[in-house]
Amino acid sequence: AYVQVQNGCDHRCTFCIIPYGRGNSRSAAAGEIVEQIRRLAAQGFREVVLTGVDITSWGSDLPGQPTLGQLVARILKLVPELPRLRLSSIDAAEIDPDLMRCLAEEPRLAPYLHLSLQAGDDMILKRMKRRHSRADALRLVAQVRAVRPDTAFGADLIAGFPTETDEMFDNTLSLVEEAGLAFLHVFPFSPRPGTPAARMPPVRREVVKARAARLRAAGQAGLVRHLEAQVGRTVSALVERPGLARAADFTELAFTGAAEPGEIVDLRVTGHDGTRALAEAA
Repeated sequence: AYVQVQNGCDHRCTFCIIPYGRGNSRSAAAGEIVEQIRRLAAQGFREVVLTGVDITSWGSDLPGQPTLGQLVARILKLVPELPRLRLSSIDAAEIDPDLMRCLAEEPRLAPYLHLSLQAGDDMILKRMKRRHSRADALRLVAQVRAVRPDTAFGADLIAGFPTETDEMFDNTLSLVEEAGLAFLHVFPFSPRPGTPAARMPPVRREVVKARAARLRAAGQAGLVRHLEAQVGRTVSALVERPGLARAADFTELAFTGAAEPGEIVDLRVTGHDGTRALAEAA
C-alpha cells in the first residue's frame, strides 16, 4: 500500500516544473498518517511505502518541525503489526539523524534507498540547483552502509543536461559503480517550458540519447553485480504475484514453491537472469 505523506516542494531545481504546479511542500499530520497505516495493516497489507514529491522535507511546515526519521520511528512504534515500512525516492541532501538511526536499529524499515541524485558532476549539480555535491552523495552511501550494510541503492539520473560536456557526463557515469547503485531510473534531459534549464544551451539530441543508453548499460551492470551478491543467500520477501516476490532491499525474485500473494516468505537465492534473482522457497 502507498501512503502519501507530503506534496509539493520548497526547492527550485532548474529542470523541474513540479513546484510551479503543486506549490510549496505540505505535510500530512503524523497522527493521520499513523491511523491510515494502522487501518491498512488491519486490512492485511504487509508493506507500506511512504510517498511524496519530496518526502525528506516532511514536517518542515508542521508545528515543532518534526523530521521524516521521527515519523518513521513513530509509525514503527505505534503500528507494531506492520512487518515492513519502505521509503520512496528521497533527497540525498536531507537525510536526518533520526532516519539514520532508524536504518541502523529498525529491521522493519526496508534497507533500500532510492536517491534523487540527478547527476554526478559538481558543475552540473550546481547548474541544476541541487543541494548536494558528488562527494556528499558518496559520503551518504558510505554512512548508510556503515550502519546498515545490507542496504541497496537506486537513483534518478538525468543524461544530457544543458552544458554537459563529455567529462561532466563521465563523472555521472562513474558514480554508478563508485556508489554501488543497483536500480537506476535514467531520464534523457527534456526541457520543461518556463524552467531555467529550458533556456540553457542544450546538448544535441543524438548525444543525449547516446549518454542515456550508456547510463542504462551502467545501471544494468550495477544490477547484475547486486544480483550476483544475492546468490546463496536466504532472503525475506513479500510475494507480489504468484511466483514473483520483492525482497526488503528491493530485489525482485522469481521463485518456485508454494506461497500466496501478500505473504512474506523466506526464499533461497539460487541464481539470476540479469534482471531478477531466481529463488526457491526455503
